[in-house]
Amino acid sequence: MRRFKAQPVPDSVIHNILSTAAYAPSAHNRQPWRFVVLTDASFKARLAEAMAQDFAHDLRRDGVAPEKIQAQTKRSKERITSAPVVILICLDMSEMDFYPDEKRQQAERTMAVQSVAAAGLQLLLAAHAEGLGGVWVCSPLFAGETIQNVLSLNESWEPQGMFFVGYPDSTPKTKEMKDLGDVVRML
Repeated sequence: MRRFKAQPVPDSVIHNILSTAAYAPSAHNRQPWRFVVLTDASFKARLAEAMAQDFAHDLRRDGVAPEKIQAQTKRSKERITSAPVVILICLDMSEMDFYPDEKRQQAERTMAVQSVAAAGLQLLLAAHAEGLGGVWVCSPLFAGETIQNVLSLNESWEPQGMFFVGYPDSTPKTKEMKDLGDVVRML
């Protein structure tokens, strides 16, 4: 869902969504997720512009034509600025375990990332239960430092994803999904 009515989402509804997301399962129950909620148009515009600059830089390095860069960055900015609520989900490793060997430390990080993803899924389900639509985008993975700077985030808050949330303006088309037989193995 990427098209929303201009109708604002009440703070109480946002609180309910975040409360539900925060009950997601997490590795060691450390709850390594952090949320940044943007409803103010000026914050959304600053974030959109900074992320668009990063995106344009990456596209230029990829050799994308200038007119395509302009179209893609314009669409990216519009998605951020047109959503009534933008929720950034971050990973914070500061309370996770530390291991001296790379293998276990990488496993710890993977568990933390999985925990954040579980919270993100619960966030979307909670939004749906509140009558909202939403979409999860992963663009923050490509612009983490920029996002941290623009929003003055703690250095330990690593942007992982962003949710655009609001009252749906239309019903999205049903996505074609793989057949269960292609993704399940019963033993």
